[in-house]
Amino acid sequence: MSKTAFLFPGQGSQYVGMGRDLYERFPEARARFEAADAALGFPLSERMFGAGGDAEAEAEALKQTDVTQPALYVHSLAAMAVLEAAGRLPDMAAGHSLGEYSALAAVGAIAFEDGLRLVRLRGRLMAEAGQKRPGTMAAILGMDDAVVERVCLEASEDGQVVHPANFNAPGQVVVSGDARAVLRAVALAKERGARRALPLPVSGAFHSPLMEHARDGLAQGLIHLELRPPRRPVYLNVTAAPTTDPEEIRARLLDQLTAPVKWAQTLVRMREDGAARFVEVGAGKVLTGLVRRTLGRDVETAPAGTAEQLLALLAHQQS
Repeated sequence: MSKTAFLFPGQGSQYVGMGRDLYERFPEARARFEAADAALGFPLSERMFGAGGDAEAEAEALKQTDVTQPALYVHSLAAMAVLEAAGRLPDMAAGHSLGEYSALAAVGAIAFEDGLRLVRLRGRLMAEAGQKRPGTMAAILGMDDAVVERVCLEASEDGQVVHPANFNAPGQVVVSGDARAVLRAVALAKERGARRALPLPVSGAFHSPLMEHARDGLAQGLIHLELRPPRRPVYLNVTAAPTTDPEEIRARLLDQLTAPVKWAQTLVRMREDGAARFVEVGAGKVLTGLVRRTLGRDVETAPAGTAEQLLALLAHQQS
């Protein structure tokens, strides 16, 4: 029997106005936004929805890591509340980077407010790590994973390091590290035949050893996090394998700070385990695109981040 996987987006999918239509249309979603504002002690929903003022300033405010991460988490969980109220649960779940926390909350491994406070802490710690040891990231397109890994090894020298950070799809790898090493990797990748190699506008070297400064603080947060066995298997970024073990989840959430996101490998494993339909729960359609690049354009996908998308999905499932 074919199965449905729910996927949860990470940083980069945010946009001003995100979630407003969910808040206005669905009581379950509105309750999530209100609970988030209360738990955080500031109106996160206002940062997400925007006030219709200076669009550039509002986008910049939302782009701050310690705001972006809880915003994406809340948006995904607001959409999930609508799906859950309609009796729609996945057979398996995964989230890209920050989205892993959304996935865990969606299948009951962590309480909504506990996860929210933790992703707020994670965002703050990652921002601080980026200030203590500045770094950057770059996308390498059209090159085999093994060649990208060799390029990173060659580009790491004189105490400057660069590592693969996101295996997003075949021929689409993001590297992360010290700025000089990343630039060397970009140049080497172009020499070795990459279709494109370009730096990304990010505030830190995520999923690399440069995030080590955030590790102790996140470890403390994870120690106090109540983790329950998820109702459905969650496929972890670090292993690309499913688990329902709370202690493995706790350990891998910490590892995820400095280890690469094995997203393409995760999608392949989900398909091997029976997933025939992939629903992107939250902002944007980035993960939908990665599913098609990794598994083929014939794979059934559906976005579930706006009111219209949710209504269409629920109507389709009822027909």
